[in-house]
Formats: sequence, structure tokens, C-alpha cells
Amino acid sequence: MLQSNKGFFLLELLLSLSAMFLICLVFIPLVTDLRKQSVNLEIEKKMRQIMYEELEAKLIDNRTFANYTLVQNEIGYQIIWKDSFGQKEVCVKVEKTSLHLENEICGSLE
Repeated sequence: MLQSNKGFFLLELLLSLSAMFLICLVFIPLVTDLRKQSVNLEIEKKMRQIMYEELEAKLIDNRTFANYTLVQNEIGYQIIWKDSFGQKEVCVKVEKTSLHLENEICGSLE
């Protein structure tokens, strides 16, 4: 009449595995989306840094307005000088790849 309750039953095992599966089903997409957002924020931060360095170098050194591409961490940053309304403007652009989105940040020379 007395039963031994040592170990798990199959039903308890299936219930715990299905709960773990549901938790993973919710959190794995969230973690991957957060990782993509983190990469995009890092790239945007680097773009702003390059833009401000380019504007500062132009004000201090009075260099020529030359378009070029800068590659850092396997990401190509295109530095483009534009003439809008008689005022020079520098834009830093990153092309879209599988890891990050296309982005462009511009700042004017004062």
C-alpha cells in the first residue's frame, strides 16, 4: 500500500521541460533584439565621434574638404562633405549589412 516517491514522474518532467521551453521562447528573441540595438548604438556613437573629430580638425587645421571611407572594426564609415545653402556640412554614413542598419548623421561647420 505504501508507495515510494523517489524521483520524478514523466508528467512532472514534461511539465518542467515545457515551462523551460516557453521561457526560452519568450526571452531568446528579446536578447537577440537587445544585442542588435546595442550594436546599432555603438555604431551611432562612433559615427558622432567621427563627425565631431572631422569638424574639429577642419576648424583647427583648415584641411581640404575630401570625401573618404574610414574602416574600424570591419565597419566602413563614409565621411562625406556637402555644401548646403552655402554652408559646409559633414555627414558620416554607414551602409546596411546583416549585422546593423543603415545610418547617417550630419553636422554643419560653424
